[in-house]
Amino acid sequence: MIAFSAHLNTAVAQAKKEVPAYKILDLPRVDIKKFKKNKAGAYVIFDGTSLEGWRGYDKTVVPKRWVINEGAIKFDSQANVGKEEGGDLVFAHDFKNFELELEWKVAKGANSGIFFLAKEVEGQPIYISSPECQVLDNENHPDAKMGVDGNRKSTSLYDMIPAKPQNGKPYGEWNKVKIRVNNGKVEHFQNGVKVVEYTLWDKSWIDLLQKSKFSAEKWPLAFELLSHVGGDSKSGLIGLQDHGNDVWFKNITVKVLK
Repeated sequence: MIAFSAHLNTAVAQAKKEVPAYKILDLPRVDIKKFKKNKAGAYVIFDGTSLEGWRGYDKTVVPKRWVINEGAIKFDSQANVGKEEGGDLVFAHDFKNFELELEWKVAKGANSGIFFLAKEVEGQPIYISSPECQVLDNENHPDAKMGVDGNRKSTSLYDMIPAKPQNGKPYGEWNKVKIRVNNGKVEHFQNGVKVVEYTLWDKSWIDLLQKSKFSAEKWPLAFELLSHVGGDSKSGLIGLQDHGNDVWFKNITVKVLK
């Protein structure tokens, strides 16, 4: 433990030399207890009919490119509204230990992501403070061939750990995803199979960051925030990414763990 603390402190100290000032916003939150639970004891945070509890990242309203379409939350890239009506979508409650389950599908060539433990950092993208579970058309989006060993394909920990086995379904078909976060241990499941596992806040996490686009050298602010993902409370928001492509999410539930 002492050796790891020294490793972490050294890496963070090196990054802090270049970390710019930043501000974490304190925007409205919702009381999760106002949402219904399903038979499994999970809160239903999207029931197919209402965006209650959702809003834009760094915003107080839902951007107009996010709509309800056939019982799913859709990012509509063709919506006849301004670019400012896009941006990532967040559920306005801080979760710490939980199981997030949802289904997603993408249009041909589309890219998106699922975020968790996110903070809202003024003027910065959501992924600067949050792990990302990749959402992707593996066959037609160029990101699938980038990164290392497939670590940008669907349900991978983006740019860090590839989902193995890679059992993502093609564009237009629904993929089932579960993300379990429990006292720093994180697991990604894709279509019923565990495909990724890692631990936050330890030496292995710092090593992953240092080998990624979020390293202390490449992106000091991201490294600072992701090294301490979730902040002092080790909790944060769940988010869905606007990557400029059509994507759908449905059957979104969160089971709170102790």
